[in-house]
Amino acid sequence: MPRIETSELTKRYGETLAVDRLDLSISEGSVYGFLGPNGAGKTTTMRLLTGLTRPTSGTGSIAGVPITDRDGLRPHLGYLPEEPPLYEQATAYEQLEYVAGLRDLPERATQERINTLLDELDLTADATTRIADYSKGMRQKTAYIQAVLHEPDVVFLDEPTSGLDPRAARTIREMILDLADSGTTVFLSTHILPVVEEVADTVGILSDGQLVAEGDPETLTQRAETGDTQTLEDVFLELTSTDPAADVEATDG
Repeated sequence: MPRIETSELTKRYGETLAVDRLDLSISEGSVYGFLGPNGAGKTTTMRLLTGLTRPTSGTGSIAGVPITDRDGLRPHLGYLPEEPPLYEQATAYEQLEYVAGLRDLPERATQERINTLLDELDLTADATTRIADYSKGMRQKTAYIQAVLHEPDVVFLDEPTSGLDPRAARTIREMILDLADSGTTVFLSTHILPVVEEVADTVGILSDGQLVAEGDPETLTQRAETGDTQTLEDVFLELTSTDPAADVEATDG
C-alpha cells in the first residue's frame, strides 16, 4: 500500500480552484520532490494531506488513514510548515519535551533522541536559550526536530533548508536521505532545485493546481526528442507559467 495516495483530490476556495483532481501514489521510504511556482497550490496540497484543510472532493490517505481523519493521522505524520509554530518563551529543550508529552512518547528514549538530533544539528549549546532569541536558522532546526521526533511514517517538509547556512543545509539533506533509508516517506516542497535533484527519488511539478509532470529526476531532465540532458530548472521553467524564474533559487546558500 502506498504511504501517500490521492484520487481526484480537489480543493476550491469559492471560484478559485486551488488543487485540481490530484492523483498521487508515493511509496514507503521514498523522497518526493514537490515543485511549483508561487500560487500553484503546493501549500494547499500539503494542508490537505496533513488534515489541516478538508478537500472539496476526491480522496486521500496517509499510511492507509483517510486525510479527513485528523486524529487518526497524527501518529503517522510529521509536518514542518514554512512558518513553523514554536513557543517564543520556551527553550528548544522545553519545546521538544512539550511536543513529546503531547504525543505521549516514552520519556527516556525520547530524551536520548532529542539530544542526538540537537547534536546532529549543532543546536545543543543553544538548547537552553529562549526561542525568542533564536535566528531563523535555529528556529528551523528546532522545528525540523519537532517534525521528526516521533519517527512518523510520513514527513512533510516545506522549505526545510530556509534560513540555514550551507553546513546546516547539507546536514538536513543528509538527514532526509537517512529518513528515507529508515523507511520514512518524505514529501519535500522547496524552491531550491539542487536540493530536489540531490535527494528526490521522484519529482512532481504542479502548475495552476494540476500535476503537469511526474517522474524521477533523470527521466524528467532527458529530452525525448534529442536525448540531450536538461537541468531540472530548465524543465521547471518550461512547464510552469508566467515568469516563474523569480520563484526559483538555483543555489542552496
